[in-house]
Amino acid sequence: MTSATARPEDPPSLLVRYGNFLFRYRNGVFPAVMVALFLLCPPRPLMGDWAADRWLDLAGLLVCLAGQSLRAVVIGLAYIKRGGVNKQIYAARLVQEGMFATSRNPLYVGNILVLVGLFVIHNNPLAYVLGGAFFLISYHAIVAAEERYLRGQFGREYDEYCRRVNRWLPSPSKIGPAIQGMRFNWQRLVIKEYGSFFSWVVTALLILGYQAWWRDGWP
Repeated sequence: MTSATARPEDPPSLLVRYGNFLFRYRNGVFPAVMVALFLLCPPRPLMGDWAADRWLDLAGLLVCLAGQSLRAVVIGLAYIKRGGVNKQIYAARLVQEGMFATSRNPLYVGNILVLVGLFVIHNNPLAYVLGGAFFLISYHAIVAAEERYLRGQFGREYDEYCRRVNRWLPSPSKIGPAIQGMRFNWQRLVIKEYGSFFSWVVTALLILGYQAWWRDGWP
């Protein structure tokens, strides 16, 4: 997938400005949106059957684990400072190795999978629509802001990288060559990823508790 044609010297678009805002405040905005969605859109049982809904909960947890696994592989092979510096987009070098040789945003793909899994566990059609629209637009905006910065920082090197590598979905044919000979850093994975892992696991447990309360009441 090729990159956008806007050049870094152009005035930032509304999408880019929104992306910069979210990059700075997403740790507060995203959880607040999730809480609001789940409170305004109560959980719904699968086909009206809470017993059958357990299978949907299991499917949601598996999707979350798929997203977490992707994040783990990315971070274990080649780390990128997604938090920037002082909550602003920053990159000292253009990371192109590991899973970043298969997708330009594999961590965000992992995040989206985790979010999908949480929405599946909760299972409310309106939450699917509103939450899906909000998070897809938000990640698109963040990526647009990052791309603008990276193009200004690395110029032709970044344009060539965009030409070779998809923006979103990892290319299966590139995974083997990309990770061949690389050393997996377990220590970095634990240090950098325990917070994200803890956050979504606690969120999933809270959603399951919310379901139980909605189904059975306080007793």
